[in-house]
Amino acid sequence: MNFISVADLSKEEISEIFNIADDLKHGKVEIALKEDAVAALIFEKPSTRTRVSFEVAMAQLGGHSIYIDSRTSQLSRGESIADTAKVLSGYVDFIIARLYKHEDIVELANNATVPVINALTDLEHPCQALSDLYTIQEVKKKLRGLKLAFVGDIAANTANSLMLAGAKMGMEIALVGPKNYMPNTFYFTKAREYSKVGTYNNIREGVSDADVIYTDTFVSMGQEAEAEERRKLFAPYQVNKTLLSYAKKDTIVMHCLPAHRGEEITDDVLDGPQSVVWQQAKNKLLIEKAILLYLSEKSF
Repeated sequence: MNFISVADLSKEEISEIFNIADDLKHGKVEIALKEDAVAALIFEKPSTRTRVSFEVAMAQLGGHSIYIDSRTSQLSRGESIADTAKVLSGYVDFIIARLYKHEDIVELANNATVPVINALTDLEHPCQALSDLYTIQEVKKKLRGLKLAFVGDIAANTANSLMLAGAKMGMEIALVGPKNYMPNTFYFTKAREYSKVGTYNNIREGVSDADVIYTDTFVSMGQEAEAEERRKLFAPYQVNKTLLSYAKKDTIVMHCLPAHRGEEITDDVLDGPQSVVWQQAKNKLLIEKAILLYLSEKSF
């Protein structure tokens, strides 16, 4: 079994991963990795939280990890994704990949005989989405019936995964961004099969009654050439105290990090009493351990 997209998991399977995370948190987990399990981490893009949390997750579960910078592997000299998947499957128990193109991780998974985990592509960030939802559930004690407002770049990979996962769990999703700037059609359409999902360019309307306000960088990896244009486009959608005043008084603020302070979010909000950003980041380790255990149980 692989974890390439939040579309791979049902609501029940997401809840099962959350239950494993709860058991880990309380020291009750009975699932274990196979002895001396090894994960290969193939990264084309920079990473701090995802790389470190997966390496620590493997170590704390009694396994090991090998970091592979694609620039120093044979991938950089033309070896195919398919051949890489076949070779690594003979060495390791998991392949965790952060790649530019989503189709590359699909090809990796199609040719691997061990579980493949998506650590971010241009279309999705599924491990992040599960960490986010788990954090919301931890703080709000539920997911169903809550309203999540994603503000800014509503077509980003994080938005794709979060809207679909949140909708599956019964949350209302408000995508708040510039006029005529639309989310990815596939994820938007799919999410609307599960719950209410709408787009808003009016900030006050979009975040009204929101239980959660979420933002991400305005310039994602690979978009550096468009940086100035994107900053101007999304500038009105900065998460600041004025924007927070339009939501519920107990709304929480989330950001998947890294944050560009003063662009998509202000210091006083990121470090303020409504922010759960550091709790959110910490939970990446917990959820990634739960994902590894879940896939191990289903695959071996």
